[in-house]
Amino acid sequence: MCGIVGVLGNHEVAPILVEALRRLEYRGYDSAGIATVDEGHLDRRRAVGKLVNLSDLLVHQPLRGKSGIGHTRWATHGAPTDRNAHPHQAGPVAVVHNGIIENYRALRKELAALGYEFATETDTETIALLTAHYVKEGMGHVEAVDRTLAKLEGAFALVFLFEGDEDLLIAARKGSPLAIGHGEGEMFVGSDAIALAPMTDRITYLEEGDRAVVTRNTLDIVDSQGQRVQRAERRIRMENTRVDKAGYKHFMAKEIFEQPTVIAEAVSHYLSPEGTEIRLPGEGLNFSGIDRIVMVACGTAYYACLTAKYWFEQLARMPVEVDIASEFRYREPPISERTLAIFVSQSGETADTLAALRYCSDKAQTILSVVNVAESSIARESDLALPIHAGAEIGVASTKAFTCQLTVLVLLALRAAHDRGEIGADELTAKLSTMRALPGALNHALDTSDQIAEMARRIAPSRDVLFLGRGLMYPLALEGALKLKEISYIHAEAYASGELKHGPIALIDSKVPVVIMAPRDGLFDKTVSNMQEVVARGGKVCLITDAAGAGLAGDDSWDTLVLPDVDPLLTPILYAIPAQLLAYHTAVAKGTDVDQPRNLAKSVTVE
Repeated sequence: MCGIVGVLGNHEVAPILVEALRRLEYRGYDSAGIATVDEGHLDRRRAVGKLVNLSDLLVHQPLRGKSGIGHTRWATHGAPTDRNAHPHQAGPVAVVHNGIIENYRALRKELAALGYEFATETDTETIALLTAHYVKEGMGHVEAVDRTLAKLEGAFALVFLFEGDEDLLIAARKGSPLAIGHGEGEMFVGSDAIALAPMTDRITYLEEGDRAVVTRNTLDIVDSQGQRVQRAERRIRMENTRVDKAGYKHFMAKEIFEQPTVIAEAVSHYLSPEGTEIRLPGEGLNFSGIDRIVMVACGTAYYACLTAKYWFEQLARMPVEVDIASEFRYREPPISERTLAIFVSQSGETADTLAALRYCSDKAQTILSVVNVAESSIARESDLALPIHAGAEIGVASTKAFTCQLTVLVLLALRAAHDRGEIGADELTAKLSTMRALPGALNHALDTSDQIAEMARRIAPSRDVLFLGRGLMYPLALEGALKLKEISYIHAEAYASGELKHGPIALIDSKVPVVIMAPRDGLFDKTVSNMQEVVARGGKVCLITDAAGAGLAGDDSWDTLVLPDVDPLLTPILYAIPAQLLAYHTAVAKGTDVDQPRNLAKSVTVE
């Protein structure tokens, strides 16, 4: 949510800021703006909508200066308008903000009592006004920011720019990520390393509660206790920060078609050279000493956890509780000492998931995270972090990150089953062999893209779509419905097939397509019975199955998509491909914004 960038550079900064913001578009936004200091003068430009609108404005009303800050806003307080867009300015202070200030109403009352007036509906304006007030009282810039930070309640990443000072940025984080980039006589600030990658590969991540004073040649950090601290400077892998479509029309299409490659990399990363063992970093985790698993995530990552629940319980015979992070953190469930707590997050910065992790940190035996960003807050605060090796995912709707999460989780479940003696070495080796062959099956699934595009054109006029699945296909049905509603804006719901007669069957008529995911497994016959119930009521069935399933199901479906055979254990990973392609092609048919769907953000760093 929201993107922040700050630059103390050696060149005109406005185009650099806009390009950095463009690399942060994937986070989701509805307005954008920049502010610069030139010959001591602070000025800003803001525009609603896409970054091209800001770029057009800068052509007609350019900003000069080699120091500046920029922001892409995802509206929370106040509608997306020019005046609510960031940066916010009060007198000599400009600020950009990611997060929510929970006590902003109280602060507004204090400021109003001092005679200050408000130009926006945002919580962020109070930060700028409060800092400007302290500067007006004679405080230096750093002291004014510190006094302001002490009064703020909530979550924030902040970067301040000041009139009259072209060699100063002040950054602070509490609950939202922020990184400092090091250059040669230049310094940079960004929401993540992707924004800073064209400028530097040397990154320092601020920790929770840090405040940093940044000049072109120095970085001074104090922690939440006011103590001066050193934070490690890290080198980032530039290949993990590439932001290009590689010839595809959309990032989402590119990322869907990257899945055979990234899953092969994820598998090889965790297997021994002989392919017979699953190796985890540090080798400190042994599932024989664990009685229970708690899995916590949000959105698509939550559905990955629901899938993994089947794997852990069936393969390793371990009880698993799966929870949505925003519910888990406030329910305050009891956590026993022999509990493994697993947290799954693409960004590694999801606010609710991070809060849930912190709740468990002094209770569970081990905190394990499955993340795509190795230097993220969730990864750093875990006892063991497992990277999914998906590479940068720019499309807001998660695709390759989801299947890479599934890949790492099924490997973890197999490791648990072996540690606990539920499967032997020979069976483990056989399962790992099927996993190494999975990318080939994924390529065959991608070959159905044209057929799915035709199916999508028939679905696109619909107002409602249902997804059904049993067993491992139930979480996948949930994910398929989420993908469709996210980017096509069609109302889509998913149900366990066995629940059809308990209410959802009332929704079936000739106008409602029903997508049924049903590989030929032990539950197939029951799912076919559900399909017949839908057909009997005029429903349009889109059946996704394998060759054996297609032969047994007959010709009653509206459309049938045949996928290659794989080990039943791996069907969720394979069947994710048509679910993603169906959503993608439906969105294309409807003309919606595939990569940046309305109202959504890639990284949800606030509640």
